[in-house]
Amino acid sequence: MISRATSEYRYDLPPEAIAQEAIEPRDAARLLVASTLEDRHVSDLPTVLRPGDLLVVNRTRVRAARLRGMKTETGGSVEVLLIRRRGPEQWEALVRPARRIRSGTELELGLLRARVVEGPERGMVVITLEGEGDVEELVARSGTVPLPPYFHGRLDDPERYQTVFATSVGSAAAPTAGLHFTDDLLARLDARGIRRTAVELEVGLDTFRPIASARIDEHEMHREAYRVPEEAADEVASAHRDGRRVVAVGTTVVRTLETAATGGGLIEAGAGESALFITPGYRFEVVDAVLTNFHAPGTTLIVMVAAMLGEHWRRVYRHALDAGYRFLSFGDAMFIDDTGRR
Repeated sequence: MISRATSEYRYDLPPEAIAQEAIEPRDAARLLVASTLEDRHVSDLPTVLRPGDLLVVNRTRVRAARLRGMKTETGGSVEVLLIRRRGPEQWEALVRPARRIRSGTELELGLLRARVVEGPERGMVVITLEGEGDVEELVARSGTVPLPPYFHGRLDDPERYQTVFATSVGSAAAPTAGLHFTDDLLARLDARGIRRTAVELEVGLDTFRPIASARIDEHEMHREAYRVPEEAADEVASAHRDGRRVVAVGTTVVRTLETAATGGGLIEAGAGESALFITPGYRFEVVDAVLTNFHAPGTTLIVMVAAMLGEHWRRVYRHALDAGYRFLSFGDAMFIDDTGRR
């Protein structure tokens, strides 16, 4: 019987298991094959995957979303973390300190001016942003890329928190499974006949937050904007027609493909929002296999992994901890070679 209690998707994660440095080269990260508990490295992917497999990556880029400045009226320091763009002028954001922030509060954030129009509610506000020029460009010039709160190490190069696929700005956090790829690895995958296409999903911070409700069915899933290009839909259709596997690089790609599914292993090109919460008992329509990192306990990501592996997910995570795998954003990876779709 499938458990719906949130407590069943927690495990003990020692602080020392959380990666505090970005390993170089990127593909030197370890890779655990979930079905066999075989210990490999990401650099082995050309032989772990099959010729003809279709790798689907998330090409979103992390926005320089951390803005520091002051309240216009008092000069008090303030920090704003942009979470999601609502439209041409409005953004959802976290603000610190939230105390004494009210609707109508005006902020000066480097090259940008902001005004609070909603909130705060649990630190979240809706703001308008404006400046002299394109707002996205001004954000890129004024802000810094936010690193995960559990990462206390140092990045000498901020680009280390961007994937080699990153072209479309919009995420509040990196699609971390993609951080393992290098140009050399991609060339070797190409040489093995492993195909590749890209989608976009703007990663939000709620992805990484523990589930607060007692039962997973009571959890309200966050919404994230996605886009499926025509090329990606065509590549998936071709893979399905030829009996080749669709391999998602990361949980963000899983959510995108399964949200865009139209039946028969196909997906629809276009843009929208995903609020899909994949839980045990879910039948995958598109994704055959997944490359993903090791996730924090009690999160929607662990629940998704359990939907793919069943109770075996505990053996996988126990092996990873016992064998010294590195967890979370800058950690190692695992390959789930069968989601049960076929």
